[in-house]
Amino acid sequence: MIKRDVMIYTRYERFWHWSQAVLIFTLFFTGLGIHGTHSMLKFGQAVTLHTYAAYALMGLWVFTTFWNFTTGQWRQYLFKKGILKVIRFYAYGILVGEPHPYKKSLQRKQNALQSLAYMTFMVIIGPALWLTGLLYLFYNAWAGQPWSGDALWLVAVLHTVAAFAMGTFVIIHIYMTTTGKTPLHYVKTMITGYDKVELSEVEEAYLAETKTVDMR
Repeated sequence: MIKRDVMIYTRYERFWHWSQAVLIFTLFFTGLGIHGTHSMLKFGQAVTLHTYAAYALMGLWVFTTFWNFTTGQWRQYLFKKGILKVIRFYAYGILVGEPHPYKKSLQRKQNALQSLAYMTFMVIIGPALWLTGLLYLFYNAWAGQPWSGDALWLVAVLHTVAAFAMGTFVIIHIYMTTTGKTPLHYVKTMITGYDKVELSEVEEAYLAETKTVDMR
């Protein structure tokens, strides 16, 4: 096996990642302002910015879902074997210098724990935020219903819970970026797109011949 610097994250994946990060931080910041946690923005400004950022993020997610299915990248998020080994590594092995049980490849960019986390994010947390956010935003359309008062309270609670679940995901995600070869290794990878991947002689020859993936 030969280790080569291979572009495993395309330009769109990197654009998606960083633009999503900016929008999520914007939503969290403005959401805290709407709740009165800080007064750095006026209430009306916070609501407007929160709404526009939410629309932008929903649009990004819809397009990215389409991109994932048309490119076959959705397979990266399917459940993988070995999740208990990965959990054990992050709970204990990383503290005593054990090698990571997962090796990155072109076919498997994420380990089993990452795949499960991203799938939860995209299938549960994201849709929960969309649905409750849209119900909240268009409350006037159903405000005349006799149950609207109780329903609005439930929608607000669920939206807040989903938002904090997303915040928790982001915090853990940021921490995990520091567990590479260096604290900024994974950040650099997501900026440049390149990471070291073990390739067989056949894989190396195929990539060099077809140029389907950039390699250096």
